[in-house]
Amino acid sequence: MAALLLVASGVELVPACGQVSLATVVDLAQKNSSAVKLADADLQKAEAALEATHDAYIPNFVIGSNVGYSHGFPTGQPSVGSASMQSLVLSYPQRQYAKAAHAGIDAANLSLKDAREQIALDVSTTYIELDTVNREIAAARQQETFTTELVSIEQKRVDAGVDSDLDLLQARLKAAQLKLQGLHLDTRAATLAKQIAVETGLPEGSIVPDHGSIPEIPAVTAGENRHTLAGIDAAEDLARSKRFQARGDDLMWKRPQIGFGAVYNYDSNELNSYSTYYKNFTPNNVSFGLQITIPFFDFALRAKAKQTAAEALRATVEAEQARRQNDVQIVTLDGTLRELDAQAEVADLQQQISAAQLKAVMAQMESGNGAAAGPNATPQTSPKAEQLARIDERQKYQDAVEASLALAKARLGLLRALGHMEDWLNELHGK
Repeated sequence: MAALLLVASGVELVPACGQVSLATVVDLAQKNSSAVKLADADLQKAEAALEATHDAYIPNFVIGSNVGYSHGFPTGQPSVGSASMQSLVLSYPQRQYAKAAHAGIDAANLSLKDAREQIALDVSTTYIELDTVNREIAAARQQETFTTELVSIEQKRVDAGVDSDLDLLQARLKAAQLKLQGLHLDTRAATLAKQIAVETGLPEGSIVPDHGSIPEIPAVTAGENRHTLAGIDAAEDLARSKRFQARGDDLMWKRPQIGFGAVYNYDSNELNSYSTYYKNFTPNNVSFGLQITIPFFDFALRAKAKQTAAEALRATVEAEQARRQNDVQIVTLDGTLRELDAQAEVADLQQQISAAQLKAVMAQMESGNGAAAGPNATPQTSPKAEQLARIDERQKYQDAVEASLALAKARLGLLRALGHMEDWLNELHGK
């Protein structure tokens, strides 16, 4: 039964409990992600900061009133209404602040891109793991059926005096171990489903992975064409922004600044004795002019310039550190990937061998092999051997898909470290 789920960016149709593609899950997770929303808020803040640097040159306009009664000598201007405007005309630091704001927007845009790529990596990894665990659970359910039959066969063999009680205990132990393994898989699947629900904002249990929607993850290596990570570029742009900010603060105490101001007042003599003390009292008064500020000894501005210079240096070092850490991560992931690739190949070959052995056992069971006589005759294959072969084949299958999962995670991590996550997302949405 389908249900309509309303998401923040619009209305999308999502099954109440059915297969949902990986592309849909990634889109929902990016829209619902707190990290993405925070990065978007930082972008809006950076854009507002740029507007503020430009708006400093646009005259503001303020109106007000200062009406009140006074007795004796007037202590203030009797303005019924006033209007004033002021703006910046010339400022050397302001140019640097504008450059800092532009660099800040670049950094915010890249941080937003990096946040979107990170949430895409996280939810893709979780989705692929949930799909893998679901396949393991299906194989574990088959194993439980086979072990139930194995215990039944062993019980009959013990009753017939063919096997000992130890054989029956070993069969029961095998059944208990597989039951415990199945419980672990169920818990793991529930945790992954909850994680996807939290990341996408959908009800828990409403998403069933669609294996066909998962594109093949390319087998990349550290020698592939590298792109700089958006997060590293963001850190470098942030450092550049802080350097511009520091340069502006340094010019603040070294360069003059010119501003424009104008004031209009409409004064009244009704509630005071202004005309008694000021013979040339007029109701309409206007003043305007330029304000020139030349700093000489402003140690507070010098201290602030040193502070922002230190912040710029720190941001530069942090960007360099992020780049070096990414280089180390690439080398580490590349080495891990080679090992996991070999492990996945071994697990796949073991699963193929186990499947071939099961076919041989089944063929022997169908044709019968106990008719031959003599000391070198092949012993007849028993139903017990059949169940053991089935259990082993399903276990090797689970080992193979688990090894494939580890390999997929490592490949996605290396894609991210190499800066190719956007290529993966394009392939994902084009599938």
